[in-house]
Amino acid sequence: MHTTEEVYDALQSVMDPEIPVLSVVDLGMITAVDINSDGILVKMIPTFAACPAVQYIQRNIQTALEEKFSVAITVIIDQETLWSTSRLAPGAKDKLEQFGIAAPQVVDGKAYNEILLQTPCPHCGSKNTYLRSPFGSTLCRAIHYCKDCSNVFEQFKPVE
Repeated sequence: MHTTEEVYDALQSVMDPEIPVLSVVDLGMITAVDINSDGILVKMIPTFAACPAVQYIQRNIQTALEEKFSVAITVIIDQETLWSTSRLAPGAKDKLEQFGIAAPQVVDGKAYNEILLQTPCPHCGSKNTYLRSPFGSTLCRAIHYCKDCSNVFEQFKPVE
């Protein structure tokens, strides 16, 4: 019989297609793993309700776990849990910034949309930035401009 820890270890290889430096575990998308005689059930949540990659991620989870464990895998959307920025795993923000995307800012354990206006640049660290557009290349990102290093960059939006 397989363990929950083994399943989570295998899920570390399932990367987000829009941010390929973060796994579904890094993003806090996995809400439950149930191992039983019928196989493995994984419950997941998207980072945004209208995320166009949800079915793609579900298939990738199923494929990765089937290859690793050779049992029936079922991946369903958890309808009871909402994703928030606080679900990001330790180290996920560093991975985002190394990838060139500003991490969502959290103040006193909460994410606030107003702090989109004061987003540190992931390239030079300057806070001399401004919001160019609350809409980035994906629903979960906003576009900013750094006045110090002249880079345009995206930020993973804070969600509470």
